[in-house]
Amino acid sequence: MGNFKFIESPIKGVFVIEPSLFGDSRGYFMETYNYNDFKAAGLDMVFVQDNQSMSTKGVLRGLHFQKNHPQGKLVRVIKGEVFDVAVDIRKGSETYGKWYGVLLSDENKKQFYIPEGFAHGFLVLSEEAEFCYKCTDFYQPGDEGGLLWNDPNIGIQWPLEGIGEILLSEKDKKWDLLSK
Repeated sequence: MGNFKFIESPIKGVFVIEPSLFGDSRGYFMETYNYNDFKAAGLDMVFVQDNQSMSTKGVLRGLHFQKNHPQGKLVRVIKGEVFDVAVDIRKGSETYGKWYGVLLSDENKKQFYIPEGFAHGFLVLSEEAEFCYKCTDFYQPGDEGGLLWNDPNIGIQWPLEGIGEILLSEKDKKWDLLSK
């Protein structure tokens, strides 16, 4: 399908996307999104907002979601390396409470699509990381929800070797546990 390889994860709707890279002695070119290619792969969504963040090693952002205005997210790293995680919080889903994670970096150029109905978070593994993501709905400040990053009900296997201290926002320290 065009310039992308779409790899479905064990959780329905969650995809790792590998773009084709076209390079020569001058550098490289790649598409990061093409509506027609994504639609042909069954990912027919409209993005309404693009975001970018920078974080340092050990920063863990998440696990975030919006309660009434869920966002699908297409995420990638343009500098550094992160471990990115999606957690299924769709009530009634056969994979409710299951998680899937992928290493995203400026070197591997992989992208990760997390559909609506998932909590999302990432841990910065490099000294610094710049993270970009497209969203299918607008951020709604009063609609935030979250899960504790180390919730034993979920059991995410974060790659903590060499990280030292996990750096969390005050908000991320106080999220609830997933109720099964």
